[in-house]
Amino acid sequence: MTGQHHPAGQSRRSFLTYLVAAPTLALVTRAGADALAPQPARAVVPSLPAIADVIDLGDLFILAGAPTSALLALAVEADGTIRFRLPREEVGQGLTTAVAMLVAEELDTPLAAVRVELDDARPELLFNQLTGSSNSIRSLYGPVRQCAATARARLVAAAARRWNLAPAALTTANGAVRAPDGRTAGYGSLAAAAADPGLAVLAATPKKTAKHTLVGKPTSRVDARAMVTGAQRYTLDLDIPGAKPCVVRRPPTLGGGVRAVANLAAVKAMPGVLHVVTVPTGVAVVAETFGQALSAKSALQVTWGPGPADALSDAQIRAKLRAATPPLLVPPLLTPYVDAEFDFAFVSHAPMETNSAVADVREDRAEIWSGLKSPIAARQTIAADLGLPVDKVTVHVVQAGGSFGRRLFFDAALEAARISKACRRPVRLMWTRVDDTRHGRMRPATHHRIRATHLLGEILSFEHRVAAAETDFRHGLGEVITATAAHLPLGIGNATLAQTLFLTTVKSPYHFGLTTQALTEVPTGIPAASWRSVYSANTRGAEEIVVDELAAATGRDPYAFRRAFLKASAQRAVLDKAASEGEWGRPMPAGCAQGIAFHEEYKSRTACLVEIDTRDPERVRVTKAVIAVDVGLPVNPRGLEAQMIGGLTDAISTTLRAGLHLDKGLPLEGSYSQFHWAQQRDTPRDVRVHVLPATGEEPGGAGELGVPAAVGAIANAWARATGSKPRSFPLDFDVDFTPYPR
Repeated sequence: MTGQHHPAGQSRRSFLTYLVAAPTLALVTRAGADALAPQPARAVVPSLPAIADVIDLGDLFILAGAPTSALLALAVEADGTIRFRLPREEVGQGLTTAVAMLVAEELDTPLAAVRVELDDARPELLFNQLTGSSNSIRSLYGPVRQCAATARARLVAAAARRWNLAPAALTTANGAVRAPDGRTAGYGSLAAAAADPGLAVLAATPKKTAKHTLVGKPTSRVDARAMVTGAQRYTLDLDIPGAKPCVVRRPPTLGGGVRAVANLAAVKAMPGVLHVVTVPTGVAVVAETFGQALSAKSALQVTWGPGPADALSDAQIRAKLRAATPPLLVPPLLTPYVDAEFDFAFVSHAPMETNSAVADVREDRAEIWSGLKSPIAARQTIAADLGLPVDKVTVHVVQAGGSFGRRLFFDAALEAARISKACRRPVRLMWTRVDDTRHGRMRPATHHRIRATHLLGEILSFEHRVAAAETDFRHGLGEVITATAAHLPLGIGNATLAQTLFLTTVKSPYHFGLTTQALTEVPTGIPAASWRSVYSANTRGAEEIVVDELAAATGRDPYAFRRAFLKASAQRAVLDKAASEGEWGRPMPAGCAQGIAFHEEYKSRTACLVEIDTRDPERVRVTKAVIAVDVGLPVNPRGLEAQMIGGLTDAISTTLRAGLHLDKGLPLEGSYSQFHWAQQRDTPRDVRVHVLPATGEEPGGAGELGVPAAVGAIANAWARATGSKPRSFPLDFDVDFTPYPR
């Protein structure tokens, strides 16, 4: 038995096992993935592999986490309950369900017997407690199975000793060990004996894929009932003794500071107000109720200092990005070519649960509760900010209601800790929806310049230059890349953090001759963060639009064109599935059209076909979507369906109507009614997701996979329906609301 981390309340009669087997890692290919090998190119001018074909960002995460991937905790309790401590964050992506399935599969126990609990920040895990880049299932698949297999082996050994039988003669099923003569022993009854350090245990080997009975079967979420009945507890549902409601009055521009509060005494005297304190992000009010705190916040008369982006509005941002976009290198000379430029607006993450945290800071210690995807970095940063040793700060990870990259940053947790320290009492911090939309981090605006040359139906070159408002990656990702820099392909080991992330995630799946993709970042002072699919949503979305235009320029059907230039048979398989199931090419009324697109990332691939209705310009709607997805080994096909539908909804939103208008250093949008995220009426009633059967022995990434292809398919359908070339996103981006006061 190894490791010293014990979940709160762990009984001495419980059996706690830690994974001790050495992890293994395949960097580029995986066993049984012959179908993914590149096929003979159908193009005359094949493209060389991109960096992301050799090593992707998920590989870097797995490399960085490998030394501590053994430190997983699984407990078998006396009543037969299996408790697994998950060193990742659940934000609605279905991770706890998939991990519970892996545990139940290896232990031959009912899924209902497994409890997956989110682990506190554990610094000993180093780089192995960061949730992002579609990497959780990829990185946990082997270690979780090995951990559970080790537990199963110890339970079998305990039963063998009890019955004086050979362990090889015993089997497991339905949460019990069985002897050949029919005797059974439930796991709970064996837990104490299995924890004996002197127990002789056979080597534990996870099941082969062919032996799986649960993994690979569509399974409903283990937390679904709690979520729909309101029983699920999020951060502000926690009953932390003495924690009082807290809100913050924020500046009228991004990053502005407090200079003075004119009516401090009057606000402090308002009903229920307990504290009014100034912190770097604004003026915080703590009160007996949230209603009282909000009233006091509104009454504050604050003089504000400037922020770093006060002079910037949409026009200035767009001009900066256009000016920073590097020139294209390949002159068209005498060859035909397609040129295109695209602009994408800033976008809010807009999770249903706004930023929130509970903090209890004392002179000698601190305790924090929040939805956190990088809890180790949060703990270290909060400890330094409070002037406390790291081991005096406890950070609890709470299930969150959405993230899409937002909760990689721990702004609320840090802010709550500062307020609690200033007030000398526990606080329950809530960001309002306006706070979250206007002052939360956002997906950077980008400008894209693409040129593709072609001759006699073949693509000779494909260049893509991206200029983006600078993205902040100071949440632990930088340390991961630094730690794995020696494993990066020659030439990018010294690249900037953003360029490394770009090059290890973005690639073209087509044989388009000389293919180059490059990123330039522009500092703006605007708080930005990774947004679902990071660079790929815009970059690959724009490329898929150009693919359609190349097909038109060469006189080819968009589906047939893609099929001819895709590099591998596995890619063509998902494209064919989407096209056949979606009845590609069927007749459509005037103003309606189909669009199709493809994307591959993190060892997974997908194709999306949509139908769009543009006959009412005020309410353009995607009316149907067919998605095919291949993730290698699907752990929970039902969860994958949800991920792909979520990606489709994100793409519908940001392609058609949802974006942020920046006006003199502040977004105009402040709520869902203004930030036009797709509502139920905007989403297709007919959505079909086809999860392809296993094509490999390990799962690929899925969380970010569904956005880029859907962006391209929607834009292409719109172009075919309207006869216009989409160039600026979202397509309908009017200020059709009265902005809230600053």
